[in-house]
Amino acid sequence: MKRTLYDEEHEIFRKTVRAWAERNVYPHADSWREAGCVSREVWKSAGAEGFLCMFADEKYGGLGLQDFRYDMVLAEEIGPREPGFFLGLHNRIVGPYLQHAASEAQRDRYMPGVVSGDTILAIAMTEPGTGSDLAGIATRAVEMEDHWVLNGSKTYISNGFLAGLVLVAARTNPAASHEIGLFLVEDGMEGFARGRNLKKLGLESQDTAELFFDNVKVPKDNVLGDPRGGFRIMMMNLAEERLIGAVGFAARAERAFDVTMEYIQERRAFGRPIGTFQNSRFKMASLRTELDAAWALTDHCAREHLAGRLSAEMAAEAKLFTSEVEGRVVDECLQLHGGAGYMDEYEISRLYRDARISRIYAGTSEIMREIIGRGLGLDERNLN
Repeated sequence: MKRTLYDEEHEIFRKTVRAWAERNVYPHADSWREAGCVSREVWKSAGAEGFLCMFADEKYGGLGLQDFRYDMVLAEEIGPREPGFFLGLHNRIVGPYLQHAASEAQRDRYMPGVVSGDTILAIAMTEPGTGSDLAGIATRAVEMEDHWVLNGSKTYISNGFLAGLVLVAARTNPAASHEIGLFLVEDGMEGFARGRNLKKLGLESQDTAELFFDNVKVPKDNVLGDPRGGFRIMMMNLAEERLIGAVGFAARAERAFDVTMEYIQERRAFGRPIGTFQNSRFKMASLRTELDAAWALTDHCAREHLAGRLSAEMAAEAKLFTSEVEGRVVDECLQLHGGAGYMDEYEISRLYRDARISRIYAGTSEIMREIIGRGLGLDERNLN
């Protein structure tokens, strides 16, 4: 299916990104997986190319570029072959908090490093006992005269080891589940410690860490917006977060399809390419149909987002559908590889492992269905 979302300038940008990644990203993938994280140098290289927080004002070194499609190109080109390099988290999940909710003084302090790649961003919401229930977080922040005291722990934090600035969600009123503050915790603050770089099923090069906060004194200048209004701020960017996720899921599924198409045309069985068997043709035909449907939904959501109309429900549909399609595609593609697909030397085995998290992070498939169902009016509060 020919996609019509992009203009000529986006395709020129795509060629630039692809050429840069061929030099600076893909050759290091094996060593990064062994190390459990990408290098700081690749972040700085991305910053030098202008790929980080492209929406940032030119006075911070940014491009002042608001077009979401450029970040889609980054996700499509880099994510499938090096999914542990979480540009999308930095650019379109955490970065917008600074852009839209930070004070000018906070932006002046942090954005230059964020744009250059010297300051890598992370966001710390998930806790061992809460998962998707943000209202149930246990981390606490207590207000003092000129600072807040932060205590608690977070887990499964992407970019957790490399991050120089972590946006931490903490309860600021024990009696109110939705009174949450967002605190800018800097690397080196006393009482802030990182635990393990967590071993995972996939995304081996993604530094996913435990974070601990033991009486961390956070200056009031490091509070993002209203210290009791963080929950509302978090809800503001969830649609875009799920959309950039959908782009990555569809792109990785597309990559799995491409490497499998190449494999079944070269691999022979019973004297002919396995792609010529009816089962292979039918499987690939079904996968191509699902992929085209995934791209159609994703591109529709992107147009809605560019127009300022993307709803939480539609973003949830995109996240749900593309992550489920990715799971089905990589599974079928691995099967078409036969025993070779189970071997780590074949890319499909890594794509298979990496895909499993897609139905969990940024909101599980079950949570997405709940959001969509409530949008249909199927809420017990409406039906009782």
